Amino acid sequence: MITYGTMYTFGVFFEPLLAEFGWTRAMTSGAYSLFMVFSGLLYIVTGRLNDRFGPRIVVTVCGFFLGLGYLLMSQISAVWHLYLFYGVIISIGVSGAFVPLISTVARWFVKKRGLMTGIVEAGTGIGTVIMPPVANWLIFNYGWRTSYIIVGIIVLLPIVLAAQFLKRHPEQIELLPYGADEATGENLNLQARGFSLQQAVHTRQFWLLCGIYFSFLFCVQTIMVHAVIYATGLGISPTSAASILVIIGGLSIAGRVMIGSAGDRIGNKPALTISLALMSLTLFGLVATKGIWALYLFAAIFGFIYGGLVVLISPLVAELFGLRSHGVILGIVAFCSGIGGAIGPVMAGHIFDITGSYQLAFLVCGAIGFVSSILTLLLRPANRKGLIQNI
Repeated sequence: MITYGTMYTFGVFFEPLLAEFGWTRAMTSGAYSLFMVFSGLLYIVTGRLNDRFGPRIVVTVCGFFLGLGYLLMSQISAVWHLYLFYGVIISIGVSGAFVPLISTVARWFVKKRGLMTGIVEAGTGIGTVIMPPVANWLIFNYGWRTSYIIVGIIVLLPIVLAAQFLKRHPEQIELLPYGADEATGENLNLQARGFSLQQAVHTRQFWLLCGIYFSFLFCVQTIMVHAVIYATGLGISPTSAASILVIIGGLSIAGRVMIGSAGDRIGNKPALTISLALMSLTLFGLVATKGIWALYLFAAIFGFIYGGLVVLISPLVAELFGLRSHGVILGIVAFCSGIGGAIGPVMAGHIFDITGSYQLAFLVCGAIGFVSSILTLLLRPANRKGLIQNI
């Protein structure tokens, strides 16, 4: 909730930064793109460290960097400050959230893994509902510099404190993962089951999953970065425009829980295919969306689908490759998605700088979403003699 709620305030701080420094939209978006690439790369590192040492140490260190990064953001005076503080230091902080926490959930649950992942991931949606309007209010009343100081304090203390209670797997307190006895009938060492990283990267499924989630975050981050400023460009007030992110975050809570649960019932692959196809349709529809209520409707549908798609990543990795190297495999998939998330906002900003419109950018996102839904049809459980893939 804290990590991703504050992360998605970038779109709210976007316009005050442009107004003060006169940077182009592409230049400002570039810092967010660097953030996406670097944090994605660090997901591989934090995933490996979580496999080895567990989440307590990883999340503590990353929480410190996250709070520090926001405090430093209050002091920027040049574009390289933005790229260093947001693109690098905050990246280190954010890399301690998704992969270590969600990989830990996968180790604690066999039965209802999708639902439980969705419940934990609902924190992202709750944060997205709370933080953008809070940031907008802070900026209006105190200015963007003071607002970043307040955000840094909000981040630093709770994350570091909460991290002290995390445990990597239930064996640390002499328990089995929830549902493990029903799934296997005996106490097995789940950590040793499945694919190693080296084995996983030699499968087609691994690279398909990376490509699918590259496409997914390409679309999502384009919307998250540019939705507010797109709406204000249509003459909508900043407060009403910021509500778009609130709606996306709010409906993503329901999407995380409901689509995660649907993955448990109908299978993760069908849930993924349907969700990506629906996301593509909403993005094509955004091209013709102008009024505030139409934008709110788009935000509601898009947020629901986006939330569910995030949740399906970890159960899919566990289903296809097991838990042996779940953290680092999930980290690489997240890194590839981060590359997409880095390219998307810059592409949209560049298209706007050239054409004065976001219409072409939204069409590109819709097409990419459609292609990714087709790629899901090629996903099959990886086969390797002597290894268990489906747990």
